[in-house]
Amino acid sequence: MVSGGCVGTEGAAEPEDAAAAAAAEGQAMAPAPARARELVVGYALTSKKAKSFLQPKLRGLARKKGIQFVAIDQKLPLSDQGPFDVILHKLTGKEWQRRLEEYRETHPEVTVLDPPGAIEHLLNRQSMLQEVSKLDLADCHGKVGVPKQLFVNTDPLSIPAAVMRAGLSLPLVAKPLVAKSHELSLAYDSASLTKLEPPLVLQEFVNHGGVLFKVYIVGDAIRVVRRFSLPNVDEGDLSTNAGVFRFPRVSCAAATAEDADLDPHVAELPPRPLLEILARELRRRLGLRLFNIDMIREHGTRDRFYVIDMNYFPGYGKMPGYEHVFTDFLLSLDQQKEFKRRPSYTSGEG
Repeated sequence: MVSGGCVGTEGAAEPEDAAAAAAAEGQAMAPAPARARELVVGYALTSKKAKSFLQPKLRGLARKKGIQFVAIDQKLPLSDQGPFDVILHKLTGKEWQRRLEEYRETHPEVTVLDPPGAIEHLLNRQSMLQEVSKLDLADCHGKVGVPKQLFVNTDPLSIPAAVMRAGLSLPLVAKPLVAKSHELSLAYDSASLTKLEPPLVLQEFVNHGGVLFKVYIVGDAIRVVRRFSLPNVDEGDLSTNAGVFRFPRVSCAAATAEDADLDPHVAELPPRPLLEILARELRRRLGLRLFNIDMIREHGTRDRFYVIDMNYFPGYGKMPGYEHVFTDFLLSLDQQKEFKRRPSYTSGEG
């Protein structure tokens, strides 16, 4: 196990407190300098993704902050377009990956969000949660793990025996191996396992009070929202239900649980220090800056959490206030590059 260490929040000044302290000392808060040029963000997204992400409010705020979003023509070479400061993409396919990797090699000054090789890790559910399972966050305001799971790519008739050998307990959540699909199934009995369609991943179902936490990560920023999920399963359900129950999509914006009248023990968000260290470790290990984590709290506990899924470049349009978070993130990337370009001076005797 690898320990990531813990991050505390005690003593950290809030932005409002810092501003008040500066004013009390008579220090004038200098206005943010105007941008000398536009930050050009080329985007390569499906039409559906572009519509959900590049909403009018985001485009309007971006223009005010000096950010221009430009569509990338996938029929033309990347080098013939631009120039870009940032490339934002969520396309799959080996040809696109090859073109993007070649562009990165010839244009190292352009920030690509995110590297195709790093994204691949989250597109396969067999490997998706491996880095989470390596973490040891037992002393970080809670415990984080992954449910027991089994990769299946064999004759469906042999699945019950494979499940027994792996020691998995029913019911089991069946998820497509390729993470592009959000469909899943819940299998209550061994006989129903033979009706599944490999390749897939079987994951032990963990009772979690019917609520999951979607943890959105945008660079260093973290936002958490509650979503309704599958209800708890008890012994009675196992004895009376049989077969495979299919769910086209468990969590979506329409299933928000933010304003629902929930049991406080179920609704309580994961501790902020726990999320900070988890996000930081996964950013470092995965090499990604744009992703989300689906977390659940084991029902009946306060500090036992499981990561059940992760997604690259999720539906940020469903995240409250995403316009400000994302534009601030893009500007921070440019500021980091400007800082690296500044000459460094050393003092010496003349």
